[in-house]
Amino acid sequence: MDKTNISTSRTLQRKGFALIITLSVLSVVIALTMVLLSYFDEVKEDADTTKALIQADVYYSDIVRLFNRFKDKKELFKQLYRSSLPLQSDNGRFSMSLKCEPIAHGININWLSKENSTTEYMQYQEANRLFETLAQEYSLEDIDRLREMLLEEISINKKYISKAQSRLRQKKGIISYQQFSEILSRYQLEVDDLKVGTIPWKKYFSFSRKAQKIDAEYSTPELISFLFDIDVASVREWYSTYPKSSLQDFVLNNGADYNSKKSLLVGDGFLGESMCNVTYNVDGDRYRFTFDYIEGEAKYFEFYGKH
Repeated sequence: MDKTNISTSRTLQRKGFALIITLSVLSVVIALTMVLLSYFDEVKEDADTTKALIQADVYYSDIVRLFNRFKDKKELFKQLYRSSLPLQSDNGRFSMSLKCEPIAHGININWLSKENSTTEYMQYQEANRLFETLAQEYSLEDIDRLREMLLEEISINKKYISKAQSRLRQKKGIISYQQFSEILSRYQLEVDDLKVGTIPWKKYFSFSRKAQKIDAEYSTPELISFLFDIDVASVREWYSTYPKSSLQDFVLNNGADYNSKKSLLVGDGFLGESMCNVTYNVDGDRYRFTFDYIEGEAKYFEFYGKH
């Protein structure tokens, strides 16, 4: 091979190596750019969430301040229980929706611990009857084990509470559906019983540390059907009419015994325990937070991020 060919071959090799090096560097640059962009997206997401959380805190304070101005809390919350309150600015940059419901719209799950109470035994009977009815209807594998886990949570013995749940550890009883659902998850894993997740618990039970009554005017058709042994289709028909008759009149008109449950029901009173759900927009994204409004005080603020 002559010198010219050798020189040309070496030149081509050098160019080939240079091309490989260039492609390698380019690949690294592209990969690094992608990583940096992902970091930027994460930082932006964190910044957006922080901004939304700050906005939620402002709305939360304003709503609570507005609630406290109303002397007639019963009338205020009766309206909020019936329908959500939408708010929107003329230019569309601000929009918010407020919806509240009574915390005690169902049978308090904590009544399961009242078996030995002389003054609250009727509450226990109703909670236990519902618990056993649902467990049998959905064929749970180990109703006694689930009851045991619930009672351990309701009592002072917090065997099943993780350290991360420090806020819940400080409260006696089951005070939220989130707390209740975590017990169901532990039961499901321990017993290998998937059926526990198919039961519509929220349609029947409520989760309150204090409630000793059921705000049945706002209960689900399923619970009203259970309480008074009335066909659920009839309850749904009554539920959908507006304005509808009182629960007492409806029960009596259907030949059921209202007085047998009267001591468990709020009736015309007002418990003053409400859970409020707020959705709002920030820069085109929807966010949500909830809080409880109990006896004139706001408690248990929870921010859920993008909705």
